[in-house]
Amino acid sequence: METVVFVQPLIALIAGIIILVMPRILNYVVALYLIFVGVIGLWPNLMHTMPH
Repeated sequence: METVVFVQPLIALIAGIIILVMPRILNYVVALYLIFVGVIGLWPNLMHTMPH
């Protein structure tokens, strides 16, 4: 089985978490957006790897 890492959603999640650790008012908005984009980007792949 081949494992494929989707870089953009993963970077968005990591950046979002880092920004939430060091918060600013604007950074909350950016962090939530990055986390949202990361989860949406990874969601189809997570569903694909789960056993039926």
